[in-house]
Amino acid sequence: MIKFFKKLLGSDIDPYSVYGKELGQINKLQDEVSGLSHEQIKAEIVNFKTELTGIKDLKEVFKILEEIRPRVYALTREAAKRSIGQFHYDVQILGGIALSKGNIAEMRTGEGKTLTGTLPLVLHALTGRGAHLVTVNDYLARWQASLMGPIFHYLGLSIASIQHEKSFLFDPAYEPDEEEVKNLEAQTVGFVMDVKNMRVIRRQEAYAADITFGTNNEFGFDYLRDNMVQSRQQRVQRELFFAIVDEVDSILIDEARTPLIISQPDIESSSKYLEFAKIVSRLEEGVDYEVDEKRKAAPLTDDGITKIEKILGVQNIYDTSKGVTTLHHIEQAVKALALFKRDRDYVVRDGEVVIVDEFTGRLMFGRRYSDGLHQAIEAKEGAKIQQESKTLATITFQNLFRLYDRLAGMTGTAKTEEEEFFKIYRLQVITIPTNKPNIRIDSPDTVYKTQDAKFAAIAADVKARFEKGQPVLIGTVSIAKNELLAEHLQKAGVPFEILNAKNHEREAQIIAQAGRYGAVTLATNIAGRGVDILLGGNPVDQEDAAAVRKAGGLHVVGTERHESRRIDNQLRGRSGRQGDPGSSQFFVSLEDDLMRLFGGERLKGLMDTLGLEDTQPIDSKLVSRSIEQAQKKIEGLNFDTRKHVLEFDDVLNHQREIIYKRRRKYLGLDSEEFSITAEVVEMIKQELADIVRFTFETNENHDEALANIYEQVQTIFPVSEELKGRIAEAKKNAADREFVVLDELSKEAEELLEKKKLEVGSEIFEGVLKFVVLQSVDMLWMEHLDTMDHLRDSVRLRGYGQRDPLVEYKKEGFGMFKRLVAGINKQVVYTVYKLNIQPTPASMVTPEQNIPQSTNATTQYDLPPDLELSKVGRNDPCPCGSGKKFKKCHGTSL
Repeated sequence: MIKFFKKLLGSDIDPYSVYGKELGQINKLQDEVSGLSHEQIKAEIVNFKTELTGIKDLKEVFKILEEIRPRVYALTREAAKRSIGQFHYDVQILGGIALSKGNIAEMRTGEGKTLTGTLPLVLHALTGRGAHLVTVNDYLARWQASLMGPIFHYLGLSIASIQHEKSFLFDPAYEPDEEEVKNLEAQTVGFVMDVKNMRVIRRQEAYAADITFGTNNEFGFDYLRDNMVQSRQQRVQRELFFAIVDEVDSILIDEARTPLIISQPDIESSSKYLEFAKIVSRLEEGVDYEVDEKRKAAPLTDDGITKIEKILGVQNIYDTSKGVTTLHHIEQAVKALALFKRDRDYVVRDGEVVIVDEFTGRLMFGRRYSDGLHQAIEAKEGAKIQQESKTLATITFQNLFRLYDRLAGMTGTAKTEEEEFFKIYRLQVITIPTNKPNIRIDSPDTVYKTQDAKFAAIAADVKARFEKGQPVLIGTVSIAKNELLAEHLQKAGVPFEILNAKNHEREAQIIAQAGRYGAVTLATNIAGRGVDILLGGNPVDQEDAAAVRKAGGLHVVGTERHESRRIDNQLRGRSGRQGDPGSSQFFVSLEDDLMRLFGGERLKGLMDTLGLEDTQPIDSKLVSRSIEQAQKKIEGLNFDTRKHVLEFDDVLNHQREIIYKRRRKYLGLDSEEFSITAEVVEMIKQELADIVRFTFETNENHDEALANIYEQVQTIFPVSEELKGRIAEAKKNAADREFVVLDELSKEAEELLEKKKLEVGSEIFEGVLKFVVLQSVDMLWMEHLDTMDHLRDSVRLRGYGQRDPLVEYKKEGFGMFKRLVAGINKQVVYTVYKLNIQPTPASMVTPEQNIPQSTNATTQYDLPPDLELSKVGRNDPCPCGSGKKFKKCHGTSL
């Protein structure tokens, strides 16, 4: 069984035996392809695109792609040789084949993943559906697009890069002058225009390119924003067809615990957070609260509870009738104080608290901790406290990337997580052999009693290597330890470059030069990932490179073990690329977080028993076993966390797909012939049918039932005496009175809409209806997300009652979603006849308006003519002055 599972996951797959025949075909084509002119190569690419354009059946598309793959790969290989002077190795071709089949290609650092990715990107771009390369930061998305741009351009394909604030198109004829570069850098935050031939374009143009490079965050946020637009012209993405996720483990594993959220300010609560930040600062750790770092919790003790109650002057902070918000603020303030550390979990930059990615050491701009935790940290640090937010749209990376028709990934370290990749994404990990044998020497860990002794030993080791010219790359787990070790290196007289989240704009430049003779680079773990470290610098100085090889190649120092083995392997993998000499070693102390939490005390007792000095290290199998067991334990916990997040999000994901599909239909994206009027008419008829059926079923007196029906229908549209007369006449000789009543009401509903349509014009009327429907969907979906979030919090406690929280969440969530769908229809039905639609002069309308062009929608209740309905919340006071809530005043109560 284990053997079968390994085979299923790809563990036993030898790429040469599986893909060797196709590799042979591609190699055989090389002589023929090398004799083709540039025009002939481009003509072949055009022919392939023509053949694939318009084919809707995905199975047929993928079948054709498989058939033409050898030829396309041979053409791309030749284009790379001619345009940038790089020729794909056989192992890169193998990696390209694995990627095109929707697998993860595990390729060691320095094996040329960026060049490998060009092969499947070109192949899938031929379909005209777009091919995406997802990478870990904006710089790499821009730099890799510029670097590989000449290959795609040579083949006649367009390539773009989407950034947080700008988008670019590769244009070999474009060279910005200094003034343009200066203006561009001034418009953006932390942005440096340090790549060539990248011209600024609109977001839609970037997605319209054959190939688009960007970060996981940008692709995700654009997907969510596209499902919030008011017109199809505002959408930026095309379909999600094919994506290669570069550094796939970092994106689909490390970042998968935190969902993407688009939110808006909700309530102002800065004074509360400041108040409680001051209160908890008076608490004492170990007396008033305990710190459980393993579970990342900081529970109050009885003494702490008593102290806070005394300060606040309340009898019981857990009294839910009075202290729900109080308790929430206390818990978040204690958590911010005890568990979140400056320069480890976040930095304060220009008065703003910015999260630091625990795995990459990079700043996560635009991401905030939820549930008021971010505000609690801002209060602790004395930074400006931003408003709490209300979720407008959210999605996890797992569900985002599972939307693609075909997904693939590249990384140097995927094997330790292959089970998760297969279970969640159905991705197999295919290990691609190195182009040259790996000769890096990995020394065993060295363990010290204290952190100071460890850092002193590292400084001494680095100084010795620096003096003989061997370049050293040092990885630390946090900014604080990064800067602490910097002090030790300064005392030792070792010159070095420092890289952490505080100066991350120069990340790629610093890392690219880490292989120079005598270079010492001190960086947070994985910083610079995606950038090749070449011996002798970049560009390579051959004399310098020869001296570095003689000195032993790049030496990697790990300053402590990470909680994930994969992160350690990534750091080690920076050395020994393409058969280069190199070495690595980890230095560990019993004061490190991992050792302290998992077995460090036992080892400390052993060292004390042996009478070892602080400066005397130990190296034993017991240490290695303890570290590995701790890492496996944490990896298991993290996997469970990600799986738990996904299981709950899968419930919401199904609902999100239905809502987004409905939205796309209303925008006319599914069919050009779609009529929003016909859709609204169906909603109205269904509501009328429900009213008529329910009223007759619950009232035996026919006349009373009819009067009741008229009263209810009056809240939808005016029930005239003429309409009542028609119904009375029609039901005289009718066998089915219920049918007659419904039929006449439905006719009246249609006629009233048709009359309005003729008055203002079909285009304007359809535009207003679309606006009303989309506003109803968005408003109620936002409230639903908020309710589902509260439900998720509440079902956790049901586990104490022996009920599965996930089952409870699914069951109640389903009922809530049914009510949401019904509520959207009701909102539309009870609003549409109350709209007073007036044409707006075309000169006053701009294409950027969120409401349909040439329209202005107001209600008949004397509302201001320029009122935007989107800005009036359902629970806000109605602007008409009635004194009622907006939803009550307009008959849209659910």
